[in-house]
Amino acid sequence: MKFDFDSDVPIFLQIAEQIESGILADIFAEEAQIPSTTEVSVTYKINPATVLKGMNILVDEGLVYKKRGIGMFVASGAKEKILSKRQQAFFDTYIVTLLGEAKKLGINKEQLFKMIDGGMSDAK
Repeated sequence: MKFDFDSDVPIFLQIAEQIESGILADIFAEEAQIPSTTEVSVTYKINPATVLKGMNILVDEGLVYKKRGIGMFVASGAKEKILSKRQQAFFDTYIVTLLGEAKKLGINKEQLFKMIDGGMSDAK
């Protein structure tokens, strides 16, 4: 995990995002244990309350669950939930903006598809 202590994004959100990314990358498999609050806190010199706040976001979203006295584990279906959430965020952040700008510029659907297709080919 990497944290940017100079970022405008709070550390507790970075913790939640890093664990989500680990789940997406299969670093943390479903039903596998994730690093403990203490482990993250000591390793990265972060206040345990900050780490716990990030972990609790994941618990509240149903992505991880606590086993009392044992630790935190990745919930079944967590990867799919994260994919769905991030795809929706991608749509809201990029696609809605793209469509609005295309409309302002008079770019029709076919032209836009052609541009996207060309860009996807170049990105390979």
